[in-house]
Amino acid sequence: MDQHVQMQISEGLRKRGADVLTAYEDGHSGTADVELLVRATELQRILFTQDKDFLIITSQWLQDGREFAGVIYAHQINITIGQAVRDLEFISEALEPDDMLNKVEFIPL
Repeated sequence: MDQHVQMQISEGLRKRGADVLTAYEDGHSGTADVELLVRATELQRILFTQDKDFLIITSQWLQDGREFAGVIYAHQINITIGQAVRDLEFISEALEPDDMLNKVEFIPL
């Protein structure tokens, strides 16, 4: 989870059995966006964010041929906490990490 994602989303996913790691828990709160994506990729974890800067970063990485573990993006205004939890849970159950390699998925679905 990006550092700006509401804790209720992480908590809701954990209540449903999802494996969640926040930037804060990983000791990376306050870390630059590029470094968060590097860290998520090192850990082979898909990064959920509501920060549109990640769309720019991933676009540049794709152009440069640089791999990343995957990003799920939701605009802060266009999704509720409950919808984010449901969609993220669905994605985590439906896809394998390799399915998200170098991809950006948008929610709500």
